[in-house]
Amino acid sequence: MGFRLVRELAADGIPVAVACRSLNVSKSDYYEWAGRALSVRAVADAELTTTIRRIHADSRQTYGAPRVLAELRLGLGIRVGRKRVARLMRLGGLVGVSHRRKRRGWKPDTATHEDLVKRQFRADAPNRLWFCDITQHRANDGWVYCAAVIDAYSRRIVGWSISDRITAEIVVDALEMARWRRRPEPGTVVHADRGAQYTSWLFGHRLRQAGLLGSMGRVASSVDNALIESFWSTMQRELLDRSTWTSKTQLASAMFEWIEAFYTPPPPAHRARQPQPRGVRTTSQPRRNPGMINKEKPSGKPGQAP
Repeated sequence: MGFRLVRELAADGIPVAVACRSLNVSKSDYYEWAGRALSVRAVADAELTTTIRRIHADSRQTYGAPRVLAELRLGLGIRVGRKRVARLMRLGGLVGVSHRRKRRGWKPDTATHEDLVKRQFRADAPNRLWFCDITQHRANDGWVYCAAVIDAYSRRIVGWSISDRITAEIVVDALEMARWRRRPEPGTVVHADRGAQYTSWLFGHRLRQAGLLGSMGRVASSVDNALIESFWSTMQRELLDRSTWTSKTQLASAMFEWIEAFYTPPPPAHRARQPQPRGVRTTSQPRRNPGMINKEKPSGKPGQAP
């Protein structure tokens, strides 16, 4: 504690010798401590700066200190302060894209991916085009969030994640489930909106690791993600709005059961001819008992056909 006080007094312009005498601290011991602390701090700053540079580069040089800080904390789990990140970015010459506030309202984040879908919601084979999104619903004790990945060819939910926290991890977990179940080939297009979770460094990093192509629609346009918006509408109508949920645990369990045991998209032939109730299965697809919830890992196998 004495050494730190000496350093603070010295920073305020008081000579080190005077501060050491006042606090009854050895001047030689202080200089030894200061040199050791500086070297450890310098190494830690160098390592953190490398990580910050990678995040800044992956954002196409658009992230400023606040968003870099969010990626460090939420995406990578690194405990670091706002001022330290801002200082290291300033020393490294790293600057984000800023905009002036206008009276007309909020300026949306820059999309991290181009729109590769252009509202073409059909695919000619499984695992060529996936759509992602998040929905939320309130229980008596708080909000529950559900992220999902839907295959454009089969209209099936191939990955999902449920949590009471809306972070980048929830969308990454849904993507990882879809990858585990379907083992998509490199080049599969993954389309999402411009929400903070999907524009995060962590989500983009996982896409690049898997060789998947990110795609993003326009700002505040549900039409660009209409396929999965239709799924949420069905879930809202058939499950969420029909009950009052006393707890987040109850609501999360009901979401899990509905997705895994009840929901089935209409077969392709029926989609082409006429609408069909969402809960109806063909005779070749026996319905599972929705009362039996499988708490184990999803039973989908790698490479499973839709």
